[in-house]
Amino acid sequence: MPTNFTVVPVDDGRKSSQEDSDDNNILKEEDEETIGDGNPRESSPFINNADDEKGTLYDGKNMALFEEEMDSNPMVSSLLNKLANYTNLTQGVREHEEADEDEGAKKKTVKSPQMGTFIGVYLPCLQNILGVILFLRMTWIVGTAGILESFIIVSMCCSCTMLTAISMSAIATNGVVPAGGSYYMISRSLGPEFGGAVGLCFYLGTTFAGAMYILGTIEIFLTYIVPSAAIFKAEEKEQEADALLNNMRVYGTCCLTLMALVVFVGVKYVNKLALVFLACVVLSILAIYAGVIKTIFEPPVFPVCLLGNRTLQNHGFDKCMKTEIIDNVTVTTKLWSLFCKGPELNASCNEYFSLNNVTEIQGIPGLTSGVISENMWGSYGPAGMLVEKAVPSVPASDASQDKLMPYVVNDITAFFTLLVGIYFPSVTGIMAGSNRSGDLRDAQRSIPIGTILAIATTTIIYLSCVVMFGACIEGVLLRDKFGDSVKGNLVIGTLSWPSPWVIVIGSFFSCCGAGLQSLTGAPRLLQAIARDGIVPFLEVFGHGKANGEPTWALLLTAVICESGILIASLDAVAPILSMFFLMCYLFVNLACALQTLLRTPNWRPRFRYYHWTLSFLGMSLCLALMFISSWYYALVAMLIAGCIYKYIEYRGAEKEWGDGIRGLSLNAARYALIRLEEAPPHTKNWRPQLLVLLNLDSELSVKHPRLLSFTTQLKAGKGLTIVGSVLEGTFLGRESDAKRAEQSIKSAMTAEKTKGFCHVVVSSNLRDGFSHLIQSAGLGGMKHNSVLMAWPANWRQSSDPQSWKNFIETVRETTAAHQALLVAKNVDSFPHQERLAEGTIDVWWIVHDGGLLMLLPFLLQQHKVWRKCKMRIFTVAQLDDNSIQMKKDLQMFLYHLRLNAEVEVVEMHDSDISAFTYEKTLVMEQRSQMLKQMQLSRTEREREAQLIHDRNTASHAALNDKPDVSPERVHMTWTKDKFCTERNRNREPSANMAVRDLFSMKPEWESLNQSNVRCMHTAIKLNEVVANKSQGAHLVLLNMPGPPKNRGGDENYMEFLEVLMEGLNRVLLVRGGGREVITIYS
Repeated sequence: MPTNFTVVPVDDGRKSSQEDSDDNNILKEEDEETIGDGNPRESSPFINNADDEKGTLYDGKNMALFEEEMDSNPMVSSLLNKLANYTNLTQGVREHEEADEDEGAKKKTVKSPQMGTFIGVYLPCLQNILGVILFLRMTWIVGTAGILESFIIVSMCCSCTMLTAISMSAIATNGVVPAGGSYYMISRSLGPEFGGAVGLCFYLGTTFAGAMYILGTIEIFLTYIVPSAAIFKAEEKEQEADALLNNMRVYGTCCLTLMALVVFVGVKYVNKLALVFLACVVLSILAIYAGVIKTIFEPPVFPVCLLGNRTLQNHGFDKCMKTEIIDNVTVTTKLWSLFCKGPELNASCNEYFSLNNVTEIQGIPGLTSGVISENMWGSYGPAGMLVEKAVPSVPASDASQDKLMPYVVNDITAFFTLLVGIYFPSVTGIMAGSNRSGDLRDAQRSIPIGTILAIATTTIIYLSCVVMFGACIEGVLLRDKFGDSVKGNLVIGTLSWPSPWVIVIGSFFSCCGAGLQSLTGAPRLLQAIARDGIVPFLEVFGHGKANGEPTWALLLTAVICESGILIASLDAVAPILSMFFLMCYLFVNLACALQTLLRTPNWRPRFRYYHWTLSFLGMSLCLALMFISSWYYALVAMLIAGCIYKYIEYRGAEKEWGDGIRGLSLNAARYALIRLEEAPPHTKNWRPQLLVLLNLDSELSVKHPRLLSFTTQLKAGKGLTIVGSVLEGTFLGRESDAKRAEQSIKSAMTAEKTKGFCHVVVSSNLRDGFSHLIQSAGLGGMKHNSVLMAWPANWRQSSDPQSWKNFIETVRETTAAHQALLVAKNVDSFPHQERLAEGTIDVWWIVHDGGLLMLLPFLLQQHKVWRKCKMRIFTVAQLDDNSIQMKKDLQMFLYHLRLNAEVEVVEMHDSDISAFTYEKTLVMEQRSQMLKQMQLSRTEREREAQLIHDRNTASHAALNDKPDVSPERVHMTWTKDKFCTERNRNREPSANMAVRDLFSMKPEWESLNQSNVRCMHTAIKLNEVVANKSQGAHLVLLNMPGPPKNRGGDENYMEFLEVLMEGLNRVLLVRGGGREVITIYS
């Protein structure tokens, strides 16, 4: 849709000279950094931003309203000016070449790239796609699979690359693609994990492609150019295959060393020879077409000798006949001596040789011969199977000696899926254009047109070659992989015009060039990955020579390439690199489909002829080809990619590249949140979704990091964890502090291995801040249902009563919000990462709060720290309860809950309130009244607090010696008689003292709040029982009583809780959220 712009000039009275001087300062990127290869970081919206000196950005009058925003929001005029001055620098080898030439001298001005579609994209793609498989294996594939199946193989592979090219064109035209080509496209579309995994797979594919091209070069050299140069020679026919492989290893290693040296010395020589290599490819293709046309009028003479229906290797004889007549005398030929024990006519000969005649057929009968009908169907077979023509023959009774005879045989077991894997490398190379995007005049136009035209051209070439080879060449010659039946000629060479040597020499230099280009491109790809910093152990390969040449990367590439050469078989190496290329293409298609389906705002490719269904089809085809070619290689390639993915996810640098996987995660999260919002979770799915309330010190460091450790142990990485904190003040005044606090909390979370989210709120006071967190933390259905916080240990000594008041208000608000509350006492003594020895987690189940008390120990036991701890459940029986039946019922309940725990019922009789309880209550109320009536200084408050602490300690010590606090009062079963006896026994020893205390303190006791006395009595009695039973437990879980409705008793509530937990090391107070969290049903 066309957009019309109207430019309105604004006159601000400045001189033109001032305008000119300020133009360069309009757009100034703040602290622009460049990555190792000279490309600006992703944060910059432009590729080239000049670092001009800072000056006054704008001093006019018309735009004064905006001048404070000029740093981040430049004027539109300067934005357009910067875009107009944009230059897309050339990348890769051209940069290194210029660095070589200009070393020590002033750099030349880089000219704008001038390459068009034909030179910059079409020809490089053509050169990379056409190669070794076409020259060395195409005829054998057609002969083995037949014309129809070969057509299917070529169509599948070319369709795969065409669909990938469409996806790649969409990605390549959605903005500028810097150095790195396909790796850059995938990593920026799918994120660093996928980018790194697929980038390394693409690197391995390119490296193994180098090995394949080198093996092809050596095969041409040793088989067709200088066979006599072989170092290892076979004395018998069975040793021929091993000798060939050993020769390939030796010569391949030498060739690799030579090529690596050429690349190391100067890649510019490779670039200068690129045109020569391209000319070799084009001339070879033209020679094939010319040869095919010539067969219509005058087929070339390449006779193939058949014995019966078996094809003979034409090496040790020159005439295809058993005997010949010379001077009217019948004499045997060289062929006779190959099958008989002597040259005599009556010599003992091979049975099959004796039974069958020798015939000679034309290897290239021509386009009009009708041989196409014979080659229509495939002829698969195992290794060692004889290459036979479909003509009558007399079989021999003993075929055991056939393998020693000079027959043409299959060197490997051939089947359809193997041929797919061997053929696929011949359609790779489609990324050549996108890799050179910086050298193109208009990359967004040239890449799609050039790449798609190149694939269309090569597809036509391959499909026509399938038909031409099947229509022109005899079937037995097509299946003769190394041309043994035509005196060791290259089979495709026999078809060419004017001479087979055109193809031999052309294919030799073509393979050399392709190998050099692989050894040039692969190290640069590894260097790009290393410089991105996403794989830590590869960082060393980002360095190189002073001009940027990737020396270390070249060394690693040569080592990996050598491993491919040691395999030594072109047919074995081809499927390996097919896997890596297919995986790369799969993710290119995935990237395009993902971006299209997500409709991300930045997804605006200039190439319009794409659709997500095409990308999905391409992705499916890539996956299918991977498993068709070799299912075990496919699994290995996926395993390698998966390991790299997990390694980058675990150890790699965090990158935000605006990738599609992040967009997919956002969409999936949104969908899941909307689904969660529909209904609350079922009891079976309930788990504590924690809001952890942290306190920070004056340095904004976390006060209790063990709270995060406990969170990790409780959650084990499951469910939601939100870690929140509150800063006092205003957001405008403490924005930077909030960011620092957030970083501090995130660092603590990382150190304690806590996975979750961080949320720091700035509020006018702490109470409101924590209230806001409790109300608003989380999103939709992913909200917390439990709050975890630390017990305010020094609340008595605090000069500010607001600290414990905030705590009580938090308890009230969690109750009002129907959220569970966990309060950890002595949290700094909780275990960190060290595993606890065998012990117990004691649960004191006093009131039923939904089962949270029993669920928490089970969750803790799932973590290695608490795994050896056993759960014990204590419950309290009242006077009228049958404790024996209670124990049985509780055991049955735990059985149905599938929880393993020891059960104990503790009975507490309704004893008289002791003098210690009155004393404790009196001291508590006196202190409360004093603090309310007197405005004490901080020093006086601390002194008073110490005094009260000393009195409490002394009273407790004195009363502990009295028999009325003896633990003997705890029994298992109660009867009426036992209760009366127990009460009388407890009253008698202390009667005198009790009467004395009653008369001496009665006036003060009468003034006490009886509710406070009862609460203190409960706290003391429970504390005695818990301390007696659970003193050695690793963790004690207690029901947390609710705060008083009357806020005047808040301080007394804190005292009750303090008394309840007195003498216990690790305590977790638990308050339920008002719903059942555990169920006996499946």
